Order: sequence, then C-alpha cells, then structure tokens
Amino acid sequence: MTEYRQRAETVDLNENVPALIIEISDALSERDKVKFTVRTKSTLSVFDKPELSVVRQHEEFVWLHTMLEENEHYAGYIIPPAPPRPNFDASREKLQRLGESESIMTVEEFNKLKAELESEYLATFKKTVAMHEKFLQRLANHQVFRDDRNLHVFLSYAQDLSVRGKNKKERLAGLFSSLGKSADGLLLQTTQKDIDDSFEVEKTFLTRYFEQLKEARTKADKVTNAQKNLARSYIRVSTALAEQVPLEMNNDLERFVPNFIEFLEAARKIEGRKGTDFDLKLSDTLRYYQRDSGAAKDLLYRRLRALANFEGTNRALEKARIKNKDVIHAEELQKFACEKFEDISTQAKQELKDFRSRRVRYFKKSCIDLAELQLKHCNAEISLLRETIGKMKIHIVEQHS
Repeated sequence: MTEYRQRAETVDLNENVPALIIEISDALSERDKVKFTVRTKSTLSVFDKPELSVVRQHEEFVWLHTMLEENEHYAGYIIPPAPPRPNFDASREKLQRLGESESIMTVEEFNKLKAELESEYLATFKKTVAMHEKFLQRLANHQVFRDDRNLHVFLSYAQDLSVRGKNKKERLAGLFSSLGKSADGLLLQTTQKDIDDSFEVEKTFLTRYFEQLKEARTKADKVTNAQKNLARSYIRVSTALAEQVPLEMNNDLERFVPNFIEFLEAARKIEGRKGTDFDLKLSDTLRYYQRDSGAAKDLLYRRLRALANFEGTNRALEKARIKNKDVIHAEELQKFACEKFEDISTQAKQELKDFRSRRVRYFKKSCIDLAELQLKHCNAEISLLRETIGKMKIHIVEQHS
C-alpha cells in the first residue's frame, strides 16, 4: 500500500485566474486500485459549497472522459486525453525477482537495490497521480468543459459513482469500434476532399507530429533506462569492492576503497535523480502530447465526418427536388448538417490554435525545468568528484610522509 500526500507536478494551462480549481491532494495505492482524493475550489454557482472533496478511482476518470467523447455538443473540441491506467506490475515484478535473489546477494547490496526499486515505484505512483490531476485541470481551465454536468457530478457527488471497469466482452467491442472508426477515418481521408486547405495543413502536420513524438519518446525512454541501469551498476561495483578489501588485507586498498565506495553511493543517488527528472520532464511530456495530438486528430476526424454528412444531405436534397418528394424534410436535414459542420469548423480552428499555443508553452517550460535540474545534478557530480579526489590526495600524501 502506497500513500501520496504531496502536490503533484502540474501544468500551468491558463494565465487567468480560474473559476474552478482542482487538485489531487493525496492518493492511496492498494493492490488492485488507486484512490484519488480530489479537492475542488470554485466560485461557480452550480456547486453548493465553495470547497469540495471526493474520493475517486481510475474507472471514474475513464467514465468522465467517455461522457465527454460521446457528447455531440463537444464534437468541435479537443477532448483532453484520459489518464493512463495505473500500472505498477513492472515495479512489483522487479521487487519480486529481487526477493527471489536475496539469498545470493549481500545484505548491503540487497538493501540498496530494494531502495532503488522502491524509489522507482514511488516515482511511477507520483506520475500516475499527476496524469489524473492534469486531466481534471484541463477540463477546469476550458471555457466549455468546466460547465459540463458530468464533471460537476464527478467533483461534487460524495458517494461512489458506481462505475465499473469494462469486462472482456465490452473491451472487445470497444476494440472493434476503434478499428471501425480508424477504417472510417482512413476512408474519409482518401475519398473526402476538404473544402478548407488550412485543415488539410493541420492534418498533415498532426500526422507527422504524432509520429515524431512517438520516435522521440522511444529514444527518451532509452536514455532514462540507461541512467537507471548506470545507477544500479554502481551498487554492484561498490558491493564487489567492499567484499574484496577484507580478502586483500592491503593497507592502501583499505584506505582507498571506503572513499571510493562512498563516492559510488553518492553518484548512484545523483544518477537516479537524473533519470527520474529526465523521465518526468521530457519522456512524460512527449508521452502526454502524443496522446493530446491523437485527441486533436480525433477532432479533425469528427469534422471530416460532419463534412461528409453535410455533402450527403446535399445529394439527398437534390434527389428529393428531382422527385419532388419529401423536399421540406430533406431541406431541414441539410440545414442541420450545414450548421453542425460550420459550428465544428469554427470551434476546431480555435481549439487547434489553443493546442499550438499550449504545446509550445508547456514544451518550453519542461525543457527549461529539465535543463536547470540537469545543471544542478552535474554541479553536484563535479563537487562530489572534487571532494573524492581531495580525499584521495590526502591519503597519497599520508602514505608518502
């Protein structure tokens, strides 16, 4: 069981003072679920109290995201991506494998590796909390989503929302639905000519951008893993050295090795923090905007579908006029489809503009934060090296005196 009572890493998504402030103040991780405490401060009249607090599970976040996606009134908006499902299986498996290897390790090596894995588990847990909080804050800072009734229920209803996860049959149906949507989107892109060139430009950009983010994230993850592996290798080296000193019974080694082991332990902690910060500030940023650009592509799909429907009603109206049958009904359908397409197009242009601004602002902030943290860690490594070399020189002087 893991408990989290620290403010999550958040994103400044709106320079104006919001009427709805949401944060996840703490969270409790159990074997098969995570309970998030969601606190809300609001000046909106829809809430009975200015401050609210509820406990929510991941499935309830997914439910809220599904309600937003299924609402036709939001077809012209970028639906913030749902937070990823909490997954601590990898960390638990590593801890289990470590426990199985305890008999072939020294107590010191086992404790250091265990502390390293527990730190990794806690970092994953904090990121999970941050992603769920970011989803809610995106909604709270959106001029339309913050008035959504389902969001208000999510934030104010004190009891369990009685939302369950999808069973195997429902997940399979969702997969086929997603595949059907992808096939329809591909068909639309190849057969439906857009009447606005600016949206064609956006589609081309988002497709390339999505793939570039995916590639960059893969490379960033490799860097993070390399840093973590380096930190763990320091443990093995320091443990091996500690075992050799008593065997050698060499006075020089007995003086040198303790200082070197101390250096490796301090360097291990610095490398671990570098890996964690790199993962949080760069890998997670790339991972999040890969999902967000996917949500923007979904918006373009909905707009293109609305255009296809509009042109379909145009053809139906022409046929009705030729046959002089159900003309009024066909005109009403054509008018409705036209208004819907125009509304989605107008909303989409502003949403994509906000997406560009938000993306640049957040990437800039994340890169600056990462650079500052990496400089901080590099300075710490330089100080550590100088300190260690200084100690070595003292021992050399003492040896020759």
